[in-house]
Amino acid sequence: MANYFSYIPDFEYVNLDGQGKSISDYSRVKNLFRRGKLREDIFRNLTFFTKYQVTGDDRPDNVAYSLYDDESLDWLILIANNITNVYTEWPMTQQSYYDFLIDKYGSDEALLNIHHYETIEIKNSDGAVVVPAGLTVSQDYSIIYHDYFTNNQVSTSNITVPVTNKEYEDKIEDKKRNIFTLKPEYINVILDDLEQMMTYEKGGTQYVNPTLKRADNIRLFQ
Repeated sequence: MANYFSYIPDFEYVNLDGQGKSISDYSRVKNLFRRGKLREDIFRNLTFFTKYQVTGDDRPDNVAYSLYDDESLDWLILIANNITNVYTEWPMTQQSYYDFLIDKYGSDEALLNIHHYETIEIKNSDGAVVVPAGLTVSQDYSIIYHDYFTNNQVSTSNITVPVTNKEYEDKIEDKKRNIFTLKPEYINVILDDLEQMMTYEKGGTQYVNPTLKRADNIRLFQ
């Protein structure tokens, strides 16, 4: 098991009353402001990762179990994709997504209303892209361009397609499903790095040991 919270160091603070006087012994809590992350040389190197598509109602722990046979590595799935808020950055369950759509647009019928228009791809006679697909434009958008290979002026029209509210939201949600996962052979490297990141450096009056600091007030430690 590689539970993320087992790596987080502790700190102790004195319990104080409203006048700032000590009312009991120290309380020991996890220093949640001490956050782990992937080293930049790893995070920016795609050879450490593989592409993965989240399917159905999979949660980070489901993905971790599928890839690493260890659901407690769900935190590794999240930090590999720089996800800090699982509620907004991870794909919703099918029921939650439907509830979100109805709450936002009001009805199933409204989901079919046009949200905006996008361009279709337009190429010149040599196959070079003149207008890329997916640009948000007005319904009557058109262009005139000079095709150097035929030496003609080309006028385009009817080069837009409607995008419904449902299609617009689906595109946003589908992007969340395309993630990167760390290759299993590098897990121990990350765990070693995490342990080092979470260890307090010796020195200072607040230091007790590598996993504990102590303060005389409610002060968080980085």
